[in-house]
Amino acid sequence: MKEFTVKPDPADARLTQRVRGLDQDGKEVETSVVVERPLTLFLNGQEIVTMMTIGDFPEYLAVGYLLNQNMLKPGDAIAKVEHDPSIDTVVVRTRAKTNFEEKLKKKTLTSGCAQGTVFGDLMEKFDEIELSKTAALRTSWLYRLTRKINTAPSLYLEAGAIHGCALCQEDRPLLYMEDVGRHNAVDKIAGYMFLHGVPAEDKLFYTTGRLTSEMVIKTVQMRIPILISRSGFTAWGVDLARKAGLTLIGRAKGSRFVVLSGAERIVFDADARTAIEEDRQHRRKSSVESDAD
Repeated sequence: MKEFTVKPDPADARLTQRVRGLDQDGKEVETSVVVERPLTLFLNGQEIVTMMTIGDFPEYLAVGYLLNQNMLKPGDAIAKVEHDPSIDTVVVRTRAKTNFEEKLKKKTLTSGCAQGTVFGDLMEKFDEIELSKTAALRTSWLYRLTRKINTAPSLYLEAGAIHGCALCQEDRPLLYMEDVGRHNAVDKIAGYMFLHGVPAEDKLFYTTGRLTSEMVIKTVQMRIPILISRSGFTAWGVDLARKAGLTLIGRAKGSRFVVLSGAERIVFDADARTAIEEDRQHRRKSSVESDAD
C-alpha cells in the first residue's frame, strides 16, 4: 500500500459547513464546523444501532463496528454492504446467518468521547489473542510518522472537534480516518482492513485520542501490536495493554513520548535532539512554501 491510500478530504463539502458568529472582540467571524449525521446500521434484517458520524466511508464504518463488537468474526463472509444516503442507513449482509441479532437491544451512540461504544462483550476472547512478537518500531520511524500525520490536510486542521486514527507501516501512514468519535475512526480502519485483506501483524496504529481501555481492546482485537497516541493514558488501558503484550506509547509529541507497555519492540535509533532540529527545519520549509503559494 502507498502512503495515505485513504485520507481525509477537507474539501468535501458534505463534511463541514461555514457558520457565522462573533469573536472575543465582538467582531463578526465565519468559521468551519464539522457536520455530524445519524447512520443506522442493520446486520442482515436486524437493526443494530444508530451512530452519529461525519458520514464518509459508511461501509467501512459499518463492517468495522460489527467486527469490533464481535458481531462478525474474521472468518465470516460478507455478501454485500448497502448504503442508502437518502435514509441514512447501511445494511451489512452475510452469507451465513449470524447469532448476534437476537441479543441486541436498540441503542443510540452519541459523539461524546466518554460514551463511545456502549454495548457488546469487548473482552470476548481478549485473553486468547497473541500479538506479533517480531514487530518493531524504530524511534526514527516514529518521529517521521507523527510529523507526516500531524501536517497532512485534515478536517481537524480545517474545523477541529474531531478525532483521527491512522494505520501505519514503519514510517508510512497508510490509512488515515477521522470522525466525531474516535471509536468511529477506529472502526473505519478495521472495516477497510477486513474488506481489503490488509494484514495486521506488521502494522502500527496511531490515534489522536486517549489511550483508554476501549482503544487498547479494539487495537488488540484488530491484531495490531503497537498503539501510539499524542494523548495520555488511563490506568485500565495500561493494565490491559500489559496483559495483552501490546506496545503502548503515549504523549508522542515532537521528540518526546512515554512507553508504558511493550518497550521490548522499540529500537532507539534516533537522537531526540536531531529529531527536534529536523522538525524545526520541516516547519521552516513548510512556512516558506506556504508563503510562496
